[in-house]
This record gives sequence, C-alpha cells and structure tokens, in this order.
Amino acid sequence: MSKETAVYTHGHHESVLRSHRWRTAANSAAYLIGELRPGLDLLDVGCGPGTITADLAELVAPGRVTAVDAAEDVLHQAREAAVGRGLDQVRFAVADVHALDFPDNSFDVVHAHQVLQHVGDPVRALREMRRVCRPGGIVAARDSDYGAFTWFPEVPALDGWRSLYQRVARANGGEPDAGRRLLSWARAAGFTDITATAATWCFATPEERAWWSGLWADRTTASVYAKLAVDGGHATAEQLAAIADAWREWGGEDDAWFMVPHGEVLCRA
Repeated sequence: MSKETAVYTHGHHESVLRSHRWRTAANSAAYLIGELRPGLDLLDVGCGPGTITADLAELVAPGRVTAVDAAEDVLHQAREAAVGRGLDQVRFAVADVHALDFPDNSFDVVHAHQVLQHVGDPVRALREMRRVCRPGGIVAARDSDYGAFTWFPEVPALDGWRSLYQRVARANGGEPDAGRRLLSWARAAGFTDITATAATWCFATPEERAWWSGLWADRTTASVYAKLAVDGGHATAEQLAAIADAWREWGGEDDAWFMVPHGEVLCRA
C-alpha cells in the first residue's frame, strides 16, 4: 500500500449511506457556514451522497460547486440530490484528493468532511486542497475522533467495537483519531492562519439511539468494514455478530447517550 493510498474502511453499504444521508451543512459544517456567501466557487471533497454538498451549493449560489469523490457509484446519488433540489450549478467528478485534477487557484472554498481520517497521506491531501484554493480563500476540514467517542451505559462490548474499528482502519492506511490531529496536519501542510475548533453529534432520544445503534449493528456485520475485519484477521464473524448484538442492547437502554466529537479547521490560503 503506497503512502497516498488507503482503503475506505466503511464502503457504501446501505447502513453507511443511512448515516451519510443524514448529514447537512447545519449538523456537519456549521463552523464553515459563516465564511460562505453568494457567488463563491466551492470544491466539496469526498462528497458521498451529496446532502452536505447540496446545502453548501444553496449557500453559495449562484457560485459554482464542484463535488468529487473517489467512488463513482456514490456520485450518482449526489447528482440526484442536487437535481432534486433544482441545483444546476453543481458538477461532479471522480477524484483523488492527493492529486486533484484542477488548476492552481481554482476555488474560493475547499471543503472536506470526514475525509482525512480515511486517506493515506492527510498532509499531502491538505497541500492539494491548498493548491487549488485561491489566495485568501478557505480550506475547511472536519473529522471525527474515535478515541474520544463517549457513551453511556458503558457496555463493555462497545469498548471492543472501538478497539476493533481502530485496528481495521489503521490496517487500511487511515487514522480514526483524526479529529485531534487536524491542526497538526494543517500546520505540516504549510498553513499558518488556522482556526481550530471542535463540535459534537449527540444521540440521546429514543429515535436517535435506535437509528445510531441500528446502523452500527448493520455496518458491523454486513458492510465492507465487516469483510475487512474478517479478511484481515481482526475478528471472526461470530465476534462481529456479538458486537452487533451489543449495539442493539445499548440502543434499547432508556438512558443511553452517545457523543461523537469532531475536530475542525478553517485554514486561510
């Protein structure tokens, strides 16, 4: 595996896209919204099914938005999201963030949500994002930090789930505790004007707990992550099934609570 190459640990199973389609600019890019205005040209790196992309496109319209992802199949969903909202200024392309096929100084804003934790060389990725950003523009990145996930009740099997996920992700070339590293990576990429912040997702209502625990239970047994865990010798199918059961057990607790922390950086190019 080259330094620039990593396997996307989650894949695009329905349980993964169930999570991705929930994301909006409000719940996943609030730190960036204040920097946006009509007429800006924006690049959305790792757009997935495009729900955040569509929100950002509305905020910068009539500015142009380019949405890219390494997986061509998920771009079809992103196109449908844009078309369904009447956004005709969004274009889509397959791209590798380590080598973006755009000229220097192409965009006013370059955004990446939950991308740097999955790439082989996040510093190189940020340098590429900086290269295609116009002077004075913004490079924005947000990533969760698995090591800082917190939940209650303390179901022991979920500790095992986190440890397993971290092993699988790192074996695939990624860094699951990316949130705490974003400032360091941005500095290493050459940025000097950086605003570093943090924000959380919290799942605490019965509906939120059922949704979050259900998607992780399904992901643990049926997604690319499950296959990678077994094929890489990190877990057996029986162990994954036990973790999925633990997720459902946790989700059924009346006082269950789960927090997902994120690191965020706004970098002035």
